[in-house]
Amino acid sequence: MNISEYISSGILEAYAIGGLSDAERADVEKNMTQYPEIRAELSAIEEAQEMLLQKLAINPPASVKTKLMHSVGPRGKAVALNAFVQWKFVAAASIFLAMFLGFLAYDYRDRWLHTQVALNDLMAQNQQVAQDYQRVNVRLDKMENDLRIVNDPSFTKVVMRGTANAPQSLASVYWNKESKEVYLSIQSMRELTQEKQYQLWAIIDGKPVDAGVFDGNVSGLIHMKEIAQGAVTFAVTIEARGGTPSPTLETMQVAGVVSKG
Repeated sequence: MNISEYISSGILEAYAIGGLSDAERADVEKNMTQYPEIRAELSAIEEAQEMLLQKLAINPPASVKTKLMHSVGPRGKAVALNAFVQWKFVAAASIFLAMFLGFLAYDYRDRWLHTQVALNDLMAQNQQVAQDYQRVNVRLDKMENDLRIVNDPSFTKVVMRGTANAPQSLASVYWNKESKEVYLSIQSMRELTQEKQYQLWAIIDGKPVDAGVFDGNVSGLIHMKEIAQGAVTFAVTIEARGGTPSPTLETMQVAGVVSKG
């Protein structure tokens, strides 16, 4: 428990004036037995309330005592009784004022707690909105970059169609011969198990060159490894996760020839 926050919450003031429910009072009393600091603070509050009552109380002027002492006759007792009732009313009013001030403190605490909860909810919502906004911006930036590559005439598009192993599969490669950049677009390829990955190959001078691995559930363009000039064919095989130095030709999924234009 944070004792400082508990003390500053106003609940001890509400306890001192009897403004708590039975359950709340029991909770305060339990905390007082566990934490001497809370017991000491409650004692200080009760002393402050007593001092407040004393300050608010109005002492009768000395003339009242004189008049009471000299009151004689049948009305003497009635006069004394009337004065006692008046000062008793003043004391009751002082107690009521102290209770009212304590109620204001408790009400302020209750409003503060509700405001704090609402503020926390609002901050959480704002944080979620900011995260969503950031994700959308990242997706838009990627889409804009993908569109730039697809429409860039310096990139050669190589369509890789399905082999006998996967006749329904389809993917494309965008290759810039000058910058050596390679991007892969998956149109239709099945997802693999966790132990397997697809691996892209470029055939250069009759030898396969690793162009990187990828999963089958990726959308948009995938940035692959750079490939130098001389590639005549691109193909994809299924390999162990992480890739292999040489392709397993029996698992080839798609392949496409680079146009000579």
